Amino acid sequence: MKIIDTKIPDVKIIEPAVFGDDRGFFMETWSQAKFEELVTGKPTHFVQDNHSKSKKGILRGLHYQAVNTQAKLVRVVSGEVFDVAVDIRQDSPTFGQWVGVYLSAENKRQLWVPEGFAHGFYVVSQEAEFVYKCTDYYNAESEVSIKWDDEVLDIKWPLNEGLPLVSEKDMNALSFEQSPKVETFKC
Repeated sequence: MKIIDTKIPDVKIIEPAVFGDDRGFFMETWSQAKFEELVTGKPTHFVQDNHSKSKKGILRGLHYQAVNTQAKLVRVVSGEVFDVAVDIRQDSPTFGQWVGVYLSAENKRQLWVPEGFAHGFYVVSQEAEFVYKCTDYYNAESEVSIKWDDEVLDIKWPLNEGLPLVSEKDMNALSFEQSPKVETFKC
């Protein structure tokens, strides 16, 4: 397992060791001990796994929970996405900054998105299947959506043609300035 730092120190790219030959490949996608030693440096407990499938041009996010904050370990098992994490921790030195990383079935990379980050992704392949582990349960009452095209954040999405397809919830999302922030810098 190789850990790659991003411009936000708490967000990490994880490249698993992949062993392959003409029959296919094998890789370890999760190891509690290695993850805690190399990524978080502290006990990390996942309680929920999610799996979504989206077509080209779909943008999901930017989502987070204001209460029951979740950290996520995300990866793509089919296709490719541009994955984004935005720091919404008010007392963080990287507050309001974002990291964007291509995740694909081909590169097999994973992204560690700690608590206190909004998260979203844009599908660049014909379709993509996206899986992720969460450190807390989904809580619909505390879910917040920040506008994907917020001017303050100025995320450079690699849009194919025109506007992305977004859900009604994401069309009605809050601006970064309007959205509730996470007050405790936990990482």
